[in-house]
Amino acid sequence: MRVSMADVAARAGVSAQTVSRVANASPRVDPATRVRVEQAMAELGYRMHRAARALRTGQTSTIGLVVATLASVGNSRMLQAISEAAAARDYALAVVTVGERGIHEAFARLRAQGVDGAVVLNEATDLARGVEPPADLHIVVVDSPPDDRFSIVQTAHADGARIATAHLLAAGHDTVHHLAGPAGSFAAAERERGWRETLASAGVDVPEPARGDWTSASGHSAVARLAAATAIFVANDQMALGALRALADAGRRVPDDVAVVGFDDIVDAAEFRPPLTTVRQDFDALGRRAVTALVAAIEGGTPVAETVAATLVVRASSARA
Repeated sequence: MRVSMADVAARAGVSAQTVSRVANASPRVDPATRVRVEQAMAELGYRMHRAARALRTGQTSTIGLVVATLASVGNSRMLQAISEAAAARDYALAVVTVGERGIHEAFARLRAQGVDGAVVLNEATDLARGVEPPADLHIVVVDSPPDDRFSIVQTAHADGARIATAHLLAAGHDTVHHLAGPAGSFAAAERERGWRETLASAGVDVPEPARGDWTSASGHSAVARLAAATAIFVANDQMALGALRALADAGRRVPDDVAVVGFDDIVDAAEFRPPLTTVRQDFDALGRRAVTALVAAIEGGTPVAETVAATLVVRASSARA
């Protein structure tokens, strides 16, 4: 049976009006009482009726996610992370992809669904920066240069690339080649910047990068342009997977002939042959922070800019030269 406010009130020893205030985040509740009511809600499995709350507050407790594609592992991981973070705050999630009619149509679809705000993800952020978003739609973008119109949450992409490149140089390689992500991607540009700056600081040659589109197939085809490489920093793990296969097809052994480092630390990275050294993105932390920033904006907060650290996970694909 559905748990009612009266049930929560009886468990917490307060009035139904107090339960309502807690459910609607009213400041007019003693902190100790709030904790007691929230504990009673958790114990009973209480969930606020969204339609009723929307009538009272003018908010639907629904947030949107705008994404260019869900085909990439990174975007799928972010969808999972944002979905879980939204559910933990008792928000529903509506997902729209940017189709042929562009970002305006994506925003219009979200407004038609009555969302309180939206997270714009990765490649879609480039489109969002080029338009003026609806004034009544709070926006958080994941991976973007500074923009006063939005809250921004991003991975420390350049720092991660620096760590990866320095790791390969420390292994004794004369330089490090780069298989970059697509032009127009903020994350790809930041990873390329970190790679370039690290090589320049070390006083070594900066080779012309090859470029892919985040897919394994593009990584496979791009490796042919890196024939002289003894060390390759790849902008994501999916392209690294294709690169590993292409190197094997060409009779080049990893890591004996070529060391490879990826970026993302996808779930299967440790199962590659050989297991892939990679830069780990904390997708769960990105999702939590994006949702936290969006809910804060919905509740009247000011835009924020947050960066989540990236760390290197060393495996067999980058053994010393």
